[in-house]
Amino acid sequence: MHFRTPLLALLAALAIALPAQAAEPAKALAAGAQVERSALDEYASAAEQLADEALSYLGIRYRFGGTSPATGLDCSGLVLNVFRNAVGLDLPRTAREMADLGDKIGKHDLQPGDLVFFNTMRRTFSHVGIYLGDGKFVHAPSSGGRVRVENIATAYWAKRFNGARRLVDEDALGISTQLVSAR
Repeated sequence: MHFRTPLLALLAALAIALPAQAAEPAKALAAGAQVERSALDEYASAAEQLADEALSYLGIRYRFGGTSPATGLDCSGLVLNVFRNAVGLDLPRTAREMADLGDKIGKHDLQPGDLVFFNTMRRTFSHVGIYLGDGKFVHAPSSGGRVRVENIATAYWAKRFNGARRLVDEDALGISTQLVSAR
């Protein structure tokens, strides 16, 4: 009888404590889901900024070596302007150098904001554009052309597709970890 009261008190304390401890993992899972949702929201926001910025250059004339919207852009000039103005990321000058950055992804994994590369001059990574989604990409095509949107599945582009890179990723920073380590 002497131990009965403390034993009952101990059992009562355990009964109260167990539901509280069971709630802790649920709180941790909810916090983890919130962080994951936040990273996805951040990625979606960066991708949207890239697409909006890229589309703001539609109609700008092509100029070989061009890096200014006022005087004309070539393909890599368009991409470096878009990334600088949309997400504050300075990229190398040429399509070939850009192809060394970020995470390599397959054509079936393309998401808005990804860089798409083409072999248009009988050498790999000689042309670059920005994927917009739904099979469309924006680019500065060639001499006499203007910045425009095209379908990646058309015969010309499908035949010349070289690969894709993701520079903006779903991680918490919004920038590909490989890209950060390369800087």
